[in-house]
Amino acid sequence: MSGKGGVGKSLVASYLAINLARRGYKVGVLDVDFHGPSVPVFLGLESRKPTISLDGIEPVEGPLGIKVMSLALLTDEETPVIWRGPLKTTAIQQLLTEVRWGELDFLIVDVPPGTGD
Repeated sequence: MSGKGGVGKSLVASYLAINLARRGYKVGVLDVDFHGPSVPVFLGLESRKPTISLDGIEPVEGPLGIKVMSLALLTDEETPVIWRGPLKTTAIQQLLTEVRWGELDFLIVDVPPGTGD
């Protein structure tokens, strides 16, 4: 898909998750678009928050049992966050390892536009 923002990558990721879940697959979506995490909006989860404990982060359950974790669910909408290179990499690694996805058939990762850091 395009490296340009606003071309529908997050929408495609959301629809792909819905269609796979409709076919009976166990699906997770990891939204690591640091500049505009929108998967929670597309799946109607923008007001939900994940449960965080010593055991890890429990993703939010969306429609059809889709498990969703997004930076938008972890940050306050009013607080601007600036992510650069190594911080982004560390955040993605933590989300991949600390989120308790359980058994999944598919993990769809929605990434930011561009090819930069």
